[in-house]
Amino acid sequence: MPIKKTDDAATVFHIVGIGASAGGLEAFKQFFLHTAADTGMAFVLVSHLDPDRDSLLADILQRSTIMPVAEALDQMPVEPNRVYVIPPNREMVIAQGRLQLSVPLEPRGQRMAVDKFLGSLAEDRKKSAIGIVLSGSGTDGTLGLQAIQDQGGVTFAQQPDTAEFDGMPSSAIQAGCATHILPVDKMPEAVLACAGTLASQTETPAFSTMKSGIRAILKQLLDFTGHDFSLYKKSTIVRRIERRMHQLHIEDIEVYAHYIEENPDESRNLFKELLINVTGFFRDAEAFAVLRNDILPKMCRDKADDYVFRVWVAGCATGEEAYTIAILLRELMEKTHQPFKTQIYSTDLDDSAIAVARQGIYPPSIAQDVAQERLQRFFTREDARYRVKKDIREMVVFATQNVIKDPPFTRIDLISCRNLLIYLTAELQNRLIPKFHYALNPGGVLFLSPSESIGNHTELFSSIHRKWKFYRVSHSNLSSRAAMARGMHRPAESGGKPPEQAMKKASRTKPLQHANYWTPVQCFAQASVTANLQGDIICSHGETGRYLHPASEHTKLNVIEMAREGLELELRSAFHAAAGEGIATLNREVRIESYGGSTSLSLSVKPLPCPVGAQRLLLVSFHDVTDTAVKLGRERSAKPGRIEELERDLAYLKECHQTTVEELQVSNEELKSTNEELQSTNEELQSTNEELETSTDELHLANEELITVNSELHSKIEQLERMQNDMKNLLDNISVGIIFLDRRLMIRSFTQEAVRIYPLIATDVGRPLNDFKPVVEEGGELLPAARSVLESLMPYERELKINGNAWVLARIQPYRMLDNVIDGIVLTFTDITARINAVAAQEALNLAEGIVNTVREPLVVLDSTMKVVTASRSFYQEFQVTAEETAGSLIFDLGCRQWDHPALHELLEKILPDDRGFEGFVLEQDFPVIGHRRIVLNARQFIGKAGEPQLILLSMEVDA
Repeated sequence: MPIKKTDDAATVFHIVGIGASAGGLEAFKQFFLHTAADTGMAFVLVSHLDPDRDSLLADILQRSTIMPVAEALDQMPVEPNRVYVIPPNREMVIAQGRLQLSVPLEPRGQRMAVDKFLGSLAEDRKKSAIGIVLSGSGTDGTLGLQAIQDQGGVTFAQQPDTAEFDGMPSSAIQAGCATHILPVDKMPEAVLACAGTLASQTETPAFSTMKSGIRAILKQLLDFTGHDFSLYKKSTIVRRIERRMHQLHIEDIEVYAHYIEENPDESRNLFKELLINVTGFFRDAEAFAVLRNDILPKMCRDKADDYVFRVWVAGCATGEEAYTIAILLRELMEKTHQPFKTQIYSTDLDDSAIAVARQGIYPPSIAQDVAQERLQRFFTREDARYRVKKDIREMVVFATQNVIKDPPFTRIDLISCRNLLIYLTAELQNRLIPKFHYALNPGGVLFLSPSESIGNHTELFSSIHRKWKFYRVSHSNLSSRAAMARGMHRPAESGGKPPEQAMKKASRTKPLQHANYWTPVQCFAQASVTANLQGDIICSHGETGRYLHPASEHTKLNVIEMAREGLELELRSAFHAAAGEGIATLNREVRIESYGGSTSLSLSVKPLPCPVGAQRLLLVSFHDVTDTAVKLGRERSAKPGRIEELERDLAYLKECHQTTVEELQVSNEELKSTNEELQSTNEELQSTNEELETSTDELHLANEELITVNSELHSKIEQLERMQNDMKNLLDNISVGIIFLDRRLMIRSFTQEAVRIYPLIATDVGRPLNDFKPVVEEGGELLPAARSVLESLMPYERELKINGNAWVLARIQPYRMLDNVIDGIVLTFTDITARINAVAAQEALNLAEGIVNTVREPLVVLDSTMKVVTASRSFYQEFQVTAEETAGSLIFDLGCRQWDHPALHELLEKILPDDRGFEGFVLEQDFPVIGHRRIVLNARQFIGKAGEPQLILLSMEVDA
């Protein structure tokens, strides 16, 4: 049965954002089949649709609910008990309760439409936001749910085993940002229950009733951390405290105040809760595009090579924004070939966030915000995460700073303070803005978030990009320190004094920026003031009290607001013309009320010359007009003929104006009638078109899902192709023969080294291994061994001799799939010839040494190159030589080459290899120490395992 709303939930208007991708259509249907039409909530659906086709999602879902289902339009207001669907090839956000559409900037396959909408929903609805992620591949939606959770909203993810594609819900669950994990048909009831809970939380006691408890909590935080949160926005403070209370199952604020006092660790936890570290690379991509393409190039133009461009990122959190600006500056230097120096100071209150920023290591999800080219240029992969490269990290200095009470940096060119002011009260904002003005160089730029502004500090900054909140420092004669003092609400110096006294005192704090501002004022003896285009007074000259009201303690020094009766309208008109059209020249006679009487004066408003780029100023002059001059002027203007002529002209103009208005009204009515007829015709055509499309709409939507899945599969195929290429190159470049067989012992693939064992060619793939005979000696039957391994799953290993003198180690092992299923056999052949020969040689040597050590006659052991391997003790004694000078030498080089006899050469090198030995060869020679000797030589050859001559035993019978 569909779940209906409760009366308690009816008072809260919640917006539910639902994201899905592949498999989302069925999930959407199930959700609305179990949702009543009068929940009091609005539902906004974001899905990955084919950008090249019209979507029928709204029409199909209309069959599953009686709530109106509509495809979203730009600036469409969201209303309760309605369903809104994202159109194809559009990104959607919500601001002030209205849906806003835009063309995606990212290429297809990299768009995070769900994250984008849910993130904006969190900002717009705060605690009243509810986010749901349903079936889909990838990770879209995870960051959006995190944003909703950070704002105190409720998040849901579909139970993965019930989703057709579990990628998106599983990602949200693993990230820990899904409060509830449910099947789709159970979600509507849970959503309605949570909406009721949020509604009851909305009706929390007034702040005044919680004041004492919150005051005690904030005092405990101040004592524990040294940071004062009393001037942060009360809504933020209360929401964060309520979250901690909810996690600790504490319902009363006084109980929590006592708990935090008794548990110092909770002070640390609440401190971390109050520090909001929500940031990202290129957050508001369009804003950073303006910074990259417009703001920075103008600021850095014509900078000297030794110029240091200084940036201050206030409230940097974990550093993403600071590194973003560093990347943009590096790209600008490379593009313009300007190697100027940069210093980026990045500060935050949170020590742990600063520690993360210094490391510069971020999760793989940043690939959604950073273009692939920038990832390759400015990041390195480390254990599936991204680390900012050293040259970019060295551009940024991170430090812990309380931006409210600590001194600001100075001589800064660009300040980025985004999404910090929104958490501060107006009082703190009024302290910070003058601080930023003080820190910036002339022409410096302040960069805020779209939801922030400079407030009423228009005398300090001028807007250079209204949408993305870029402000440039305004040149003013008021010192930045005076502006800071006014921003921190110090008592005004003017008090109840006349405005000229207060303004003169202010003007002494700092000289005017250039002489052109001051010189014209000195040329006038009459009263005058210099003001900016907003009317804020810069300086005054002469007695202005007759024309302007005195300034009170809370009055802003503004010439329009302080003007006496009769002056305000004229001044406002002149200043409006100056701001809109750049023209502000006024010279006329005005009558005002001053000091209890009526006074006539001549009012003059003229622009002052100023340098290029400086603030434009206006000179307002007041000059009294004598009664005689007034009377004369009136007599001149009172000629009857002239008055009648002017009255006739005015009547004629009124008549022409009325005629034009009436004709315009008639035309509008005709156009309206024509438009209604066209609209009616269009509705009929649309109705006919809908009837024709009814039979194919579900097929089209299913096709959209298939296209989405196909796109995702195509990306997977590309990855698999790269892996296959890597594997092929690996197998082709290792000296191991490998043959892959299926369960029927048919050849799947093989490496080139395997051809030494089996005579295979490329076309043999798919043939049974039984068709080929391995090039091995007897005892090398591999096929029965392969069958045995396939049955027993026990590996097989054996040394085999091939090609007469070569040896290989044959191994047979099961082919295991990722799910541990046996799907064939793997044969590997590793060349071990060198090892076998080494073992054989060692065995022969051991044998020869054993023989040598057992005979008493002189005996020499030679290798196949006729070098002495070893000799018997009697040989050394008989010929008076040592083992050191004998071993390793050619037999023919021993002594004074007495053994270098041609016949012995022939016997050892030619006859011996064929006959395997000889006996009775007589050699007579004179030896240096022992004299003349007659030697009878006998030789015998030993054959090693590999079939090659290994050692020669040369025995001797020696006579004097």
